[in-house]
Amino acid sequence: MNAETEKKIGENIKKFRLNAKMTQDVLAAKMQLSGCDITRSAIAKIEVGQRHIYPDEIIILKEILNVSFDDIFCLN
Repeated sequence: MNAETEKKIGENIKKFRLNAKMTQDVLAAKMQLSGCDITRSAIAKIEVGQRHIYPDEIIILKEILNVSFDDIFCLN
């Protein structure tokens, strides 16, 4: 993915996390409980487009944040 795409996806994830009234720490903990080895710092970097997001992370985020893949990947 290019930098603009990663930044937009990160913004989407942040928006959905905030809508769920979840901190980065809580989201990281929920992802860890779902079997994803991720830290709060990694989530922060994903949200600003500084870190690639892996397919398994996207799948878990979709479930935890109760959104669709289309929501996560919306580039509008």
